[in-house]
Amino acid sequence: MQGKIVKGISGFYYVHIAGTGIYECKAKGIFRKQKVKPLVGDNVEISVLDEEKKLGNVDRILERKNELIRPAVANVDMALVIFAAAKPEPNFNLLDRFLCMMEYQKVPVTICFNKCDLISLEERERLRDIYEPAGYDILFTCAKTGENVQALKEKLTGKTTTVAGPSGVGKSSLINELQTDIQMQTGGISDKIERGKHTTRHSQIIPVQENTYIMDTPGFSSMDLPGFEKEKLWTCYPEFVEYEPSCRFIGCSHIGEPDCGVKEALEEGKISRVRYDNYVLLYEEMKNMRKY
Repeated sequence: MQGKIVKGISGFYYVHIAGTGIYECKAKGIFRKQKVKPLVGDNVEISVLDEEKKLGNVDRILERKNELIRPAVANVDMALVIFAAAKPEPNFNLLDRFLCMMEYQKVPVTICFNKCDLISLEERERLRDIYEPAGYDILFTCAKTGENVQALKEKLTGKTTTVAGPSGVGKSSLINELQTDIQMQTGGISDKIERGKHTTRHSQIIPVQENTYIMDTPGFSSMDLPGFEKEKLWTCYPEFVEYEPSCRFIGCSHIGEPDCGVKEALEEGKISRVRYDNYVLLYEEMKNMRKY
């Protein structure tokens, strides 16, 4: 039987088999020998040990499309980052951290500003002006009124999407709206994986429709990714890439050097000042990060 690992806790892997349910599985010892660890999001083959109790073994991990380091998950098609448009005000520095981490790991991102009923059309345009020049898809949603919830569902269809965002932005309400047709099914998942249900230390996948999964992931405040050096940070700002060839110096940091294509684009209004200021802050933070 083939399914997808929807949660992993303390050596137990919970595998969702479409139309059948969730099986609690242990991984075979061969994975330890091969130094391979099953990840949430892995597509796997299992053998059933007890159909009534839904117990089994993970026999094989199918080929991964990708593997993220932070969060440690596999086979992600898209990242959805949810911030409130207001109450609380969006923390652009935190948002840019997440965008940089996903760019570095080559995962496409959709930015969702929830609670959009609390802001004016002019404020929506201001948010668009910050992130659309970088090429990001932006959706304004309201879990309360249902605005654009259907558009978001369509964007997620057929994909495994990692969902992240700070607390208080209406993420849970939005996720509940996305899975209205399947809440009875996910109730079974909750019963099966009761341990750690309310913690953010574990990634967990929620099936929302056939072949469509959302992955609720822990926090993303740290930029500590292996191999992610400050010299590579500018490459994680897609809007910088177009202007970098105009820099006079190879290896330009786009901060203190003269004749910098990125800074010229900033002065001409082609790059958002909010994005650039966050870039400088993140660059300085990475520069000052202690090496162990």
